[in-house]
Amino acid sequence: MSLTLIIGNKNFSSWSLRGWLALELSGAPYTEKLVSLYGPDSRRQLLQHSPTGKVPVLQSEDGAIWDSLAIAEYLAERFPEAHLWPQNPAARALARSACAEMHSGFVALRSNLPMDLQRDQALPQIPADAQADIERICELWQDCRQRFGQDGPYLFGQVSIADAFFAPVAARLRSYQVTLPAAAAAYVNTIYEWPAFQRWYRAGLQETESNA
Repeated sequence: MSLTLIIGNKNFSSWSLRGWLALELSGAPYTEKLVSLYGPDSRRQLLQHSPTGKVPVLQSEDGAIWDSLAIAEYLAERFPEAHLWPQNPAARALARSACAEMHSGFVALRSNLPMDLQRDQALPQIPADAQADIERICELWQDCRQRFGQDGPYLFGQVSIADAFFAPVAARLRSYQVTLPAAAAAYVNTIYEWPAFQRWYRAGLQETESNA
């Protein structure tokens, strides 16, 4: 199978990171194409690959798959042996719920703490609505870990799509030096020790383009 993943800047593009990590989990060979999100010609270039002009988009023999959650589901179906979702039905249902909540929610966190892997500085003050998002995320992580995380350090023990979806959140919390409960801080460390995330992180640190 021929797969090409179109992504944006690794330092800033949280949705690209989700799709990329899911593809890494699948174990499938693929080609990566990075399109700058902040150049004068970015929109035109993106529309050559994505009907929405957004990233990520996966080009496959079945056509284009856009949106990170659609990409993750496609990969889970095409590569079932990779077990991208937890195998336990109850764990899988919770993982899908958590990913759906991440996909559609936490707007205040996204707005006030945008992903910037090169950042290492706290905000003067975290807005109340963003703090509420952070508290909900920590609660959700704890629920996943307590119920299904006994056999490993990831949300459901073994690494899964759920970790791909929350990796950019972990990155935000680290970049903005957010004080976290011990369990949440340990999970952030787990993400930063994930070899696939480390590769993306190192590449993001090397980028020089600004999003200003």
